[in-house]
Amino acid sequence: MTRYRNLLLFVLLAAAWGSAFMAIKAGLEFIPPVLFAALRYDVAGLLMLAYAFYATDQPIPQTRGQWAVVGIGATLLIAGYHTLLFIGETDPAVTSAAAAVIVSLSPVLTTGFARVFLPEERLTTVGIVGLLLGLVGVAILSNPDPNNLLTGGAVAKLLIFGAAAAFALGSVLTTRIDASLPIETMEAWSMVGGALIMHGVSVGIGESFADVVWTVESIAALAYLALVASALGFLVYFDLLERLGAIEINLVSYVAPVFAALAGWAVLDEVPTTYTVVGFLVIFVGFLLLKRRAIRAELPRLRRLVRS
Repeated sequence: MTRYRNLLLFVLLAAAWGSAFMAIKAGLEFIPPVLFAALRYDVAGLLMLAYAFYATDQPIPQTRGQWAVVGIGATLLIAGYHTLLFIGETDPAVTSAAAAVIVSLSPVLTTGFARVFLPEERLTTVGIVGLLLGLVGVAILSNPDPNNLLTGGAVAKLLIFGAAAAFALGSVLTTRIDASLPIETMEAWSMVGGALIMHGVSVGIGESFADVVWTVESIAALAYLALVASALGFLVYFDLLERLGAIEINLVSYVAPVFAALAGWAVLDEVPTTYTVVGFLVIFVGFLLLKRRAIRAELPRLRRLVRS
């Protein structure tokens, strides 16, 4: 019974996070990108903060190290990632599926950054090949035209690549600090801080609430991102992280593009290109090479779960 529960929650999380790329694309028709991202985390941050007060014994960070973790999360995991992602998705040439595939590079980049900031963890030759395959996958997906690099979505896809890199770097840096802070508290305060940072960036680049067009579509997109993809999504993530561990939960990044493609096709009439599919496969092979030992170590447990 537990196995089916975990599988159902895993699919639910992949669907929520995958379809979020479609909701971002839809909402950007009505709301400036950075302001859109900030509003999303105004709502999600307050909800997660309320949950942290309900679910943990330490809903407020207390030490310098704990606030440092929150600062990294707010700057890189929330503000850096979402600012670049939302701006990148404003390009009509970037489909929901393409954005999701590029973001699926995050686990590969996380491994690469871990090797840089944790010198005792060296990449093997196979690991280096896996990392390079991930980068090659993004290059294939971007399909840049050397004669016209500023069109065709290449720059936007590089911005989304930067978003994935910001998330990966933030993930590594937060784990380096031994702050003993409940993950719900860290996420909640990171969301609130990240929202404030994005509001500052939004004002700095000239966005305004006067540019927002409030329609049924824009409100629905904002509500879906804040309530389903963020608040509900992270609650499911926390539950599965505890039950499945970091290795298996990383696989959500590789299921989410399927739901991003389906949602983009159903709602926005987007059709994934061959480059999107090939780029995704190359990135996934790179992930398998990088995580081959950890995956191999997990196989006996997975076999026992299947048989039970």
